[in-house]
Amino acid sequence: MSIQPDPSANGIPAATVVIFRHGEDAGPPEILMTIRSREMVFAGGMAVFPGGRVDPADFDLGARIGGPLDPDEAGHQIAVVRETLEETGLAIGLSGEIDAAKARAARDYLQQTGELAPVLDHFDWELDLDQLTPFARWFPKNERIPRVYDTRFYLADLGTGAVEIEADLSENTHLFWTTAQGALDAAERGEIKVIFPTRRNLERLALFGSYAEAKAQAEAIPVRTITPYIGDRDGQTWLEIGEDLGYPVTGEPLDTVARG
Repeated sequence: MSIQPDPSANGIPAATVVIFRHGEDAGPPEILMTIRSREMVFAGGMAVFPGGRVDPADFDLGARIGGPLDPDEAGHQIAVVRETLEETGLAIGLSGEIDAAKARAARDYLQQTGELAPVLDHFDWELDLDQLTPFARWFPKNERIPRVYDTRFYLADLGTGAVEIEADLSENTHLFWTTAQGALDAAERGEIKVIFPTRRNLERLALFGSYAEAKAQAEAIPVRTITPYIGDRDGQTWLEIGEDLGYPVTGEPLDTVARG
């Protein structure tokens, strides 16, 4: 039986992942970002983390695997695994005999089938969702916007990062590694564009000197749904979030917010 949340009531279910690797010369960790195709309806041309909409097949697989996660949460995490393989060629959240050649072959196979379950069967892989750590959940409700995503964010670690990545050139046009602060600096210089949730998450990620620090904070702060709201600061209209969610910056003037 398919588990398909009603987008009109709950938003469109989506999932995204912040993938870490060690930084250069013992510096801050790097994270993987992608530039979305300008033709995409949501966040076209923006720098985002890998991820996308949760498909019905993701929820179906989540319901079948059992285990400690409820099917809804499992479906979101499975979407992260599928979307990351599809968009970047990286095999995260998986266990088995995995190398660069098999990851490339699995990506090709996934693009043919459109579902993760046949890929697992074909390559004799298993899901290892313990590799993913829940980090945040953003649901920017807006009655004037017909396509509103309810997006869960996760963390994952590649360690050395000695892996191959390649953009899919359909939903995404470019992949790049950067520090969180490096991405913020690039946005300030106008080299990339980031929407409000991405900027706030980059500011939070810039606090951490390692993946372990990010994971520890994520586990210490319960994930609650974040819905930005309009506020007033000194007579100026701001877009804001709560003060107790782990974010060092909780708002910015509405007229500076990048529209996705």
